[in-house]
Amino acid sequence: VQLVESGGGMVQPGGSLRLSCAASGFTFSNYDMNWVRQAPGKGPEWVSRINTGGDRTYYTDSVKGRFTISRDNAKNTLYLQMNSLKSEDTALYYCARARDGVRGQGTQVTVSS
Repeated sequence: VQLVESGGGMVQPGGSLRLSCAASGFTFSNYDMNWVRQAPGKGPEWVSRINTGGDRTYYTDSVKGRFTISRDNAKNTLYLQMNSLKSEDTALYYCARARDGVRGQGTQVTVSS
């Protein structure tokens, strides 16, 4: 089982990034997936969830209207489109299987002017 995130980086406030999570070693389409983030010195914070079919999505209040989770089961890939980024979005972002918490190593997002 492997989850590999990519797409992080440094961006100015108001900017956008698209994170990807490539899954392998399991039947990706059978799992609801989460994006979780962890800011320096803080605990993990759940960001968003998507069901297996991709037609049900959920967000923490602080990212609603700015972030969009999606998935491509044919490509075994999960996405997080992040718009209107704020400094408080700075964190290590990782994808995780909702059922058991298996997660990747994460990709760093830094929002700074």
